[in-house]
Amino acid sequence: MTALAPHLCSFLQEHLPDERGASIHTCETYAYGFQLLLCFVAKCQKTTPSALELEQIDTPTVVAFLNHLEKERGNSASTRNGRLAAIKAFFRFIEYRVPSCIEQARQIRAIPVKKTDSVIPDYLSAKELQCVLDSPDPCIYSGIRDRAMMHLAFAAGLRVSELVSLL
Repeated sequence: MTALAPHLCSFLQEHLPDERGASIHTCETYAYGFQLLLCFVAKCQKTTPSALELEQIDTPTVVAFLNHLEKERGNSASTRNGRLAAIKAFFRFIEYRVPSCIEQARQIRAIPVKKTDSVIPDYLSAKELQCVLDSPDPCIYSGIRDRAMMHLAFAAGLRVSELVSLL
């Protein structure tokens, strides 16, 4: 049996921020997802989270956890998919560190995501758009610049990153 704790700590504290360049918010979200998972598995196994072994987190357990998120915790399908993405990323990491768990990792990574409805973004009305464009102060240099940038962004349909890359 393989201790889970050292691998999970390495994944959250080194791999995500250093090797994958994940933001602190992503790392915290993944950590919270694993907190939920470990508490769920520990309760099912009648043990403590620190005593869990890597092999105890198998495909049926992960599927049961995902069902628990939706049914008992009332999470949406997109939240469930986010938790599943964290688990899959961890097992992708495990494939290279614990060769004996390759089949377990393959099975967990094969768990399908749930379909979710895509949200259609709302658009600003002409009046709302004019209010946004009028917000910078045209009496100062930065206000003139900001107004010009917003006009260009709205007229060309640019994302902020695309607009900033023009500078």
